[in-house]
Amino acid sequence: MPEVVVVGAGVIGASVAWHLRGLGVRDVLLLDRAAGPAQGSTGRATGGFRAQYGTEINVRLSLLSREKLRRFAAETGVDPGYAPVGYLWLARTSDQVRELRDAQRVQHAAGLTEARMLDARAAAAANPHVRAEIAGAAFCPTDGYIKPTEILRGYLQGARVRFDSEVTGLERSGSRIEALRLADGSVIPAGSVVDAAGAWAGEVGRLAGVEVPVAPLRRQVAASAPTDALPADMPMTLFVEDGFHLRVRDGRVLLLLPTPGDPLDPWSTAVEAEWIAQVTAKAAARIPALAGVPIETERSWAGLYEMSPDKHALLGPAPGCDNLFLCNGSSGHGVMHAPALGQLLAEIIVHGAARSLDVRPLRPTRFAEGQPNSAAGIL
Repeated sequence: MPEVVVVGAGVIGASVAWHLRGLGVRDVLLLDRAAGPAQGSTGRATGGFRAQYGTEINVRLSLLSREKLRRFAAETGVDPGYAPVGYLWLARTSDQVRELRDAQRVQHAAGLTEARMLDARAAAAANPHVRAEIAGAAFCPTDGYIKPTEILRGYLQGARVRFDSEVTGLERSGSRIEALRLADGSVIPAGSVVDAAGAWAGEVGRLAGVEVPVAPLRRQVAASAPTDALPADMPMTLFVEDGFHLRVRDGRVLLLLPTPGDPLDPWSTAVEAEWIAQVTAKAAARIPALAGVPIETERSWAGLYEMSPDKHALLGPAPGCDNLFLCNGSSGHGVMHAPALGQLLAEIIVHGAARSLDVRPLRPTRFAEGQPNSAAGIL
């Protein structure tokens, strides 16, 4: 019988399994319903990494992850692609500048002392390709980019993983899960179970009779044709007013624009033509170098965030089920926080509590207790 069965072999589930083995739990089994690795949200992530958040817990999760990313190649033999080219948050109004400054006070207090505010002139110098009315900006030089599928590859090394293994039932006896039923009819007994199913985490929770308040939110990415219009080391550049942001990856420019809800099937990877027209118009208006650079729709895609009510991860024992542990709900921050979350949940399972970080703000019971996290706006 596996000591721990992890449902979900994306980057978070793989990180949990890796860190459990590092703490001496040798019999860990990863289950994933996909046919192979990186076929879910991990494979569709754009690969940003930041510590500029508006809450202390998210800043500290990023700092722990960053520390681990810097050791990742030495520990796993895989380069995680951490490239500290910076995140540049552009504000067009004094209220937006104030929002960034308030968040930066939180960041400094949590240890991200290198984050700094920029005036309009310095913001223009940080990304001279932007042509827009800017009142100020926030910048952190240690933010930047990572390679999601390489991090996943590193954490899957040495793992026992079964793909094409959809969990269709969780058999309980009282307050404990005794076994998992799979779509092929097999039954796997388990000492403990981890719900790391990402956007599908709520479905897994329901199989155990546990409410896991995580829902999918579709996000679209427009990928340009190969171009040298922007440099590869351009910082991730984000506009506070509407969340429009862009980066260069593998010789293409990736354009992103959050939209409330989605007109298409939330599980679809197709990208809406109307949205592409909207995001390319914004790009051309704000970054003139992109005017006329075509979008390749066949290279564009959509993926899913795993949203919790307060946009923070759920980490720890599930209420009402003694041996079910939650590691989900990261709300778009899963890949960048996966190194930290995997270590912290492994500590909780093995030691009974996280030792590397105070994770009380992420406890799954916080919503029932009326104590959700709150953060300023887009951060």
